[in-house]
Amino acid sequence: MTEARDLAERAGDRDPRVGLRAVTALRRLVEQLEAVQVRSARQQGWSWQEIAAELGVSRQAVHKKYGRQ
Repeated sequence: MTEARDLAERAGDRDPRVGLRAVTALRRLVEQLEAVQVRSARQQGWSWQEIAAELGVSRQAVHKKYGRQ
């Protein structure tokens, strides 16, 4: 996870260009990690409601985002 740590450090850079690029990269990384974990939860039999509760979103939101994958 050194990449994530490096990106987190760069997100706090005094140069907004460096910081914003790091934020964008972190956002992509988080989206990828979330998808992996949602897929894992579904494979283990979790309901959309259980996943939504852990993510702090509605069941409808998580199903809409991942339901067709």
